[in-house]
Amino acid sequence: MYSCETVIGGPTPPIKNQAVENLTWPEEGLQAIPDWVYTSESVYAREVERIFHGRTWNFVALEAEVPNTGDYKRSYVGPTPVVVSRAEDGSIHVFENRCAHRGAEFCRHSRGNNTEFVCPYHQWSYDLKGNLQGVPFRRGVNKLGGMPKDFRNEQHGLRKLAVTTRNGVVFASFVHDMEPIEDYLTPEILTDFDAVFNGKKLRVLGFYKNELPCNWKMYHENLKDPYHATLLHSFLVVFGLLVAGNRSAMIADSKYGIHGTMASAKSDSLYASVDEDKKKEMRSFHEGMTLRDERFLEFVKEFDSEWSVTMQTIWPNLIVQREMNTLGVRHIVPNGPNSMIMLWTMFGYEDDTDEMVRHRLRQGNLMGPSGFLGLEDNEAMKFVQEGVRRSVTDRSIIKLDADKIGTADSLISEAAIRSMYKHYREVMGF
Repeated sequence: MYSCETVIGGPTPPIKNQAVENLTWPEEGLQAIPDWVYTSESVYAREVERIFHGRTWNFVALEAEVPNTGDYKRSYVGPTPVVVSRAEDGSIHVFENRCAHRGAEFCRHSRGNNTEFVCPYHQWSYDLKGNLQGVPFRRGVNKLGGMPKDFRNEQHGLRKLAVTTRNGVVFASFVHDMEPIEDYLTPEILTDFDAVFNGKKLRVLGFYKNELPCNWKMYHENLKDPYHATLLHSFLVVFGLLVAGNRSAMIADSKYGIHGTMASAKSDSLYASVDEDKKKEMRSFHEGMTLRDERFLEFVKEFDSEWSVTMQTIWPNLIVQREMNTLGVRHIVPNGPNSMIMLWTMFGYEDDTDEMVRHRLRQGNLMGPSGFLGLEDNEAMKFVQEGVRRSVTDRSIIKLDADKIGTADSLISEAAIRSMYKHYREVMGF
């Protein structure tokens, strides 16, 4: 497990801890972000209530992680622990990882196979759908003690969430009258979502887990921010994966403005062709940087897509990663206002050849907590959280491509970030 260093610093300025009812968005509107959205405990509590527990579909698992009857996975909806379980009839169920008796988190393993779930505290047992099936000494002992005569198991099961799937991806919601997942994701996002999740059976290749000392929304911003990609990541610009001037796009859904796809098409050459004017703008471009193993950046055309790279942000907790032939999902778990957990699942397809599996694993070194790209993002977001948490200045500016909100034609744009905060403000009541 990789864990970023915990930030230790001085006291947070008082304004950043005000009650949520007293907070006012800056007068610059969508061209500014107040620091308290990243640092306030009261704002975070409202986010859990209105976003993660509200009208959203939250990613919880890939079906390939629970392929057989009795398979389960420990997961999260926001910070709330849940269990994803495959029942005897093949259906998938998601329920709170909290015993209905005394609240114990009964499922302690990341994944496994069970015929039932038994709470370790008082041995209440539940079936694979979350129904209470057994209470020890329910009738007491020697006619003394026990549950009331009107106690009914069916009234004391685990809290169940609404569940939906699309092409092997499992989503859950605390809201039981959610719109269909296809409507929630919108056509703009489904185009590239379905390129990766095209109905082929998935093969799980491995997992990562790390903690980032930053607010969960920063990860959404980071992947709605193509501006940083050509400035921070030397690997991207030297090897032409995402370079200002390449054919690229930052696509936001037009329904909500909260989902996004950062996309780029790699040129056929291994190394990027960057003119001298652009090099002057990109300190991350280093002449002479080469690969010892050029197989690392081979791109096998396998998707019905014009892009070689797509990074999708699906509100509120999912990143779908396709960097050439390395595939993965990243599950955002908020951990208070100043921390988040990232759960990574890397995968391929069940019909991949051994050679393709090796290629995906080799190329997977781009990603993960200490990948050639992931490490730089982690550090940058840590620096931002340090700044907003400990400074006196109270806002950041997002004025690039200032007239646009949503989809942008240029990489030098923050239009998708503004779109996300437009929806965020409406839901949060700011």
